[in-house]
Amino acid sequence: MHVDYPAILDRLERGPPTAMNSVGGGCIADARIAEFEDGSRVFVKRASQAVDLFEREAEGLSALASAGAIRVPEVLAVEPGALVLEYVESAPQRPDFFASFGRNFARLHRHRGPACGFAHDNYIGATAQLNQPVSGPWTQEQAGVGDGGDWPDFFLERRLRFQARLAQRRGHGADLLEWLERGAARIRDQLEQAIEPSSLLHGDLWSGNYLADENGHACLIDPAAYYGHREADLAMTRLFGGFPPEFYSAYTDEWPLRDGYEARQPIYQLYHLLNHLNLFGSGYYAQCERILARLAL
Repeated sequence: MHVDYPAILDRLERGPPTAMNSVGGGCIADARIAEFEDGSRVFVKRASQAVDLFEREAEGLSALASAGAIRVPEVLAVEPGALVLEYVESAPQRPDFFASFGRNFARLHRHRGPACGFAHDNYIGATAQLNQPVSGPWTQEQAGVGDGGDWPDFFLERRLRFQARLAQRRGHGADLLEWLERGAARIRDQLEQAIEPSSLLHGDLWSGNYLADENGHACLIDPAAYYGHREADLAMTRLFGGFPPEFYSAYTDEWPLRDGYEARQPIYQLYHLLNHLNLFGSGYYAQCERILARLAL
């Protein structure tokens, strides 16, 4: 039976796929599971526009894999319009799933970088995510571990101001940007209270961006990876319902958080709320406004 399939699958040298089964839930790309004559399967994403979305996703997955802390799907092939990943069979979570996940997430954050940022800009959902360090371009010559002192300025400029300016351009008015500038000194002051060397971050971890693999362990998907403060990753996990308590207790047993995290958490969540405002519309405006109003007092 003839199956229409993307040419990128020929790189795998498994012959033409016998099926291309659609996977629901994607809002950016067409996602399918390709099945082959030998019984193997791979996960395929395609997009009509030949942008660098998939190259950047592959780069993030490779960075997370290099830490050796939590499983991510192996990148099998990538090109501007398509990404082929190892197919991870989902299974029920082990009884200690979230405790193990929390410990290993802390171990992922032990993987350090030379500065806050990443080798290339990438994407948070469909929105561009700027990753150039505030001190200048990320270069291959960079080495060692940065002290994290650039984090407050990085987060304020590359994350919050970028999203607030984008919101203004998309018709949400100038109020959010004005509130942000009024609160900028307080934001910087709060972030300066917990400086530590930059950690490798997933960047967009919520309940839709992990699964339980065939052994019942956590597997991370759909990263918006960069190096920054680990508190930003944890704040995102709490934004849309949160994870079970055993995730957080296991994380802090492995690596305690600095005092004052609860006060900083809304600052980190603001980035994702602004992004949701830009992606999905005015339903997120009031949440953004409330956080900024408190910071601007």
